[in-house]
Order: sequence, then structure tokens, then C-alpha cells
Amino acid sequence: MNGILCMNKPQDFTSFDVIAKLRGILKIKRLGHAGTLDPMATGVLPVFVGTATKACDILPNNEKSYLAGFKTGLITDTQDITGKTVESFSKKITGEELLEVIPKFKGSIMQLPPMYSAVSVNGKRLYDLARQGIEVEREKREIFIDDIRLEEFDEVLQEGKLFISCSKGTYIRTVINDIGQLLGCGGIMTSLVRLSSSGFKLDSCFTFEEVEKARDEGRLEELIVPVEQVFSSLVKLRLNEVQTRMYKNGVKLDLSRVNNIKQNVNDYAVYGFDGTFIGTALAEHENGILRVGKNFI
Repeated sequence: MNGILCMNKPQDFTSFDVIAKLRGILKIKRLGHAGTLDPMATGVLPVFVGTATKACDILPNNEKSYLAGFKTGLITDTQDITGKTVESFSKKITGEELLEVIPKFKGSIMQLPPMYSAVSVNGKRLYDLARQGIEVEREKREIFIDDIRLEEFDEVLQEGKLFISCSKGTYIRTVINDIGQLLGCGGIMTSLVRLSSSGFKLDSCFTFEEVEKARDEGRLEELIVPVEQVFSSLVKLRLNEVQTRMYKNGVKLDLSRVNNIKQNVNDYAVYGFDGTFIGTALAEHENGILRVGKNFI
């Protein structure tokens, strides 16, 4: 069994918990996932099965979207509702004030990774240091927020929801924390649902119960998406029979002899002469060769 199984991650499961449980359900060890979710988060978690695990770190589409619940008036050490309160505020804000500052977080911005995160500093995970009460210097990283919208806000409860579409590596709770800092009222994330990830949407995801039912009914394959789907945005190359045999053996091909090569394109999805998806390729225009990226056969 090879391909992608899109899971709807339940609350209080780590991404690794999902993999561990699926290994028991599927009786398959070779599993991986793309886009780690915090335990409190739910939603889209693409799980890669069999040879598809090779695609985990080379996905061409890393865009994600979320619906995040938030509350103003306090700051916690984790920047979400699961942490310890380190500061509280009596200041109340209005929806209009939120609407005024939210656009400042759209586009390319610099974000400081939170201490409670999987980012490594000097070989140590930040969350391991944070649990020991240690805070270290971190460097801000550039992220991109394609869209951010206030979906709702209750001025009495000081609670609301944000829709955020963003790049890989964006910490939604940090966005909320930074909005709260800008407004001088603090802010924490109270819930998080990932609506989409790498082209997969929530309505195409499955629960553990649905996967178990499909297993018991002998139709697991129906739930698996071919790995080539995540590379559908790449320019497609179809090799002839000789090129297919050479390429499968890792041989670099002469670019001038491969059809559909574009001068300004480096990454391609490669298909054999019979239409079977083989993998990805990198065109080295300066050297005139097509080099194997990742093969999935």
C-alpha cells in the first residue's frame, strides 16, 4: 500500500500519536506525516504510506489554512490556553480595533518562534528547554501570511475566531500573541482547526473510526490518494521507453532529448512511456541534464 491517507487529527493527539495508532490499524511500519500539529489542534494531517514517505520533505505546495479561536486579556507561557498565565490585562478591545491591526500581519513578516515549539537551537528542542524553565535567544524567521480575516468577535467575552492562510512554519498562536501585544491587551489561542494543508482539505480527511471500518470491509485502498497528486502543480514530462529504463536506473538524461522541458522551470513530475508516475526530477539547464529527484517506484 503506497500513497497518502488524509487524517482528521483528533484533539489531544500529537502528530506522532496519529502515526503510532495508524501503524496498529494498518499493520504498516513505513508511515510519515507532513506538517506537525500541536496536541490541542485538530484537522488536516496528511499521512504518507509506504514509498510515498519519500515525499514528506519535498512537497511543492506547503500552504496551510486554519480557523483559530482566541481570547484577549492574558498571556500564557505557551501562547495558548494550555499554558500558565504570566500576565493579565483589564483592557477591553473592540472589533474595530482588531480590524485595524489585523491587516498589519498580512504578507511577509518576521516571526519569533515560541519557546514551546519544535524549533532546534544548538541541537536542543525549544520545548525541552522551556519545560526546564530555560529561555534562550531565538532568531526571527520570515513567514508569509496570504490571508488573515476576523471571522467573529464577542466584545463582552473578548473571544473570537480568525481565519489564517499561511506558509509552512507559521505559528498561529504566535500571530495571536503578537496581535495582542500590538493592541496592549494580550492574547492567547483557545482552539485550532487546520482546514487545509498541501492541497488537502478537511472534507477529504478521515477519522480513526472510518479508517478501521474501511480496513474491516477490505476497502482501505479507496481511502489512499496517489502520491502523484501532491506534484500535480509541476510541469509533466513523459519519457520514451529507452529514457524510462535509463531514468529508473538513476541515469541522468540529456535535456535536449526530453520533450516539454521549459527554460525557466527546474522542477518536474516524471512519467514513464506507459503513463506511470515515476517521481520528480531536477533540470540542470547550465549542464544540459535532467537529474533524478525522488523516485516512487
